[in-house]
This record gives sequence, structure tokens and C-alpha cells, in this order.
Amino acid sequence: MSQFFQIHPDNPQARLIKQAISCVNDGGVIVYPTDSSYALGCHLGDKTAIDRIRQIRQLEAAHNFTLVCRDLSEIALYAKVNNSAYRLLKSLTPGAYTFILEASREVPRRLRHPKRKTIGLRVPDNTIAQTLLETLGEPLMSVTLTLPDDDLPMTDPHEIRDRLGKQIDLVIDGGHCGIEPTTVLDCSGEVPVVMREGRGDITCLP
Repeated sequence: MSQFFQIHPDNPQARLIKQAISCVNDGGVIVYPTDSSYALGCHLGDKTAIDRIRQIRQLEAAHNFTLVCRDLSEIALYAKVNNSAYRLLKSLTPGAYTFILEASREVPRRLRHPKRKTIGLRVPDNTIAQTLLETLGEPLMSVTLTLPDDDLPMTDPHEIRDRLGKQIDLVIDGGHCGIEPTTVLDCSGEVPVVMREGRGDITCLP
């Protein structure tokens, strides 16, 4: 059975955060809260952990993972961001948005979209997620925790542990964080394109 940490949503316990990051660095798959829903996460460079997440979600090889980043400067390290995209990202981060951008050389080839060479990136507005990222010092490779037969993301940390059992290594209970996915914006071209309307407001878009 996976470990289970109850972490305060506003004042995360440093000891538990460090243990969670040790789990990630040791090849673990974790469940953690974001500003839109619970997510599965693992170390960026850990192919085995990424394959475990693909198996849990039953994802095709071409499915885009998301790099969950601390801030805009970290996004700029892993993606090619032109001036107009930079202004848009600056106005929408942190927040419930996923941005599709051309991947930089820092992103392993197997994690890019096989044809378009893009990657999804986001900066969550969630204290636990931000504290995890600051302690890790690099992005988490993530996907929304929606199981293959479900229409909506899972919301109950206890049910997550019961259903996934030994498939994951750690569940972080950070309270309720919603069931609406992020808004996905394709910013790889000249004009941003809404690929999926979710929690992030799109009325502010040009």
C-alpha cells in the first residue's frame, strides 16, 4: 500500500514535503494536489516512473505529459517562448492553464509530441504544489489523475489510495482541489488557440 501524507494546504509541513521529494528522486510516482485537480507526478528524467503513469492512465505513446513548473523563468528553460507568448504566459501564471509550446533541448525527446515536437507546461496556483516544486528544484512530469473508466478526475485522497494501491508510492492529501481540468492553450504558433476550455478563464485572451 502506498504512503499517505496529510499536508496542510496553506502551511505545508517541511518534513513531509522533503519526504515526498525523496520519494520522487527515488523513482516514485506520487499523487499531489494542484489548483485544478489531483495529478500524478514523477521525476522528469525517470522513464520507468513515466511508463508506470502511462500504464495507470492507459495512455497512448503520443499523449502529451505536462511539465509542472515553479514559474515563468522555468518554463522558458524548457520551451521556446516568443515575445507575444511570453506576455500571455506572464499574465496567466500562476493559474489553471496548460500551455503547449515548442520544446527546448532540455526536454528529453521521448517526452515531446512525436510530430510537432511540443510539450505542455503549466505553473499551478497551489501552495502544496509550489512548495514541492521549490524543494525539488525542477519541474514535475505530470498528468491529471483521471482513471481510464472515469469521466472526471479523482478528488478523494483516501479513495485514490484504495483504488490505486501499490501502483503508486505516495498520496498527498491536500484537501479538496476541484474536478475541472486546466484550460489548454496552444501557444506554439503566432496566435494562441484554445485546445480545451477548463478552469482557466479565456475571456481575457486576445
